[in-house]
Amino acid sequence: MCRGPPTFDGVTVTFHNPPAAPPPAAAYSNLAEIDLGGTTLLILAGQVALDHTGGLVGGDDMRAQTKQVFEVIDALLTSRGATFADVVNIRTYLADMSRLREYGEVRQSYLGDARPTSTTVEVSRLFRPGFLLEVDITAVVPAKS
Repeated sequence: MCRGPPTFDGVTVTFHNPPAAPPPAAAYSNLAEIDLGGTTLLILAGQVALDHTGGLVGGDDMRAQTKQVFEVIDALLTSRGATFADVVNIRTYLADMSRLREYGEVRQSYLGDARPTSTTVEVSRLFRPGFLLEVDITAVVPAKS
């Protein structure tokens, strides 16, 4: 049975899997859009360096994987009218903290002057061998005037 989007005290949550981003690797949505009465909260699922066929992009190249992750994040944000300037929080999971500089250089090229809150942790492994990082994002999109 198909139901409409969930609501919480009148706030509607809509889940999206825009075709510009690779499909989710399991039973989840890439993006939750929460309408807060004009302002929109976007919560992105953790993104890894997947292509549209579910293959790993970049091999053991941290920069290439990071670029793929941020390209997918950009596509997800753009699909809802947002940009990296709207990002308020980034959570990053690295399989090897010694590669933080490589990740940070690519990340900065996407963020520009934006300075969202950030958490970066090292994890023992990600959901599939070969993935070097996973990144999830929260963004706030102001009401359009």
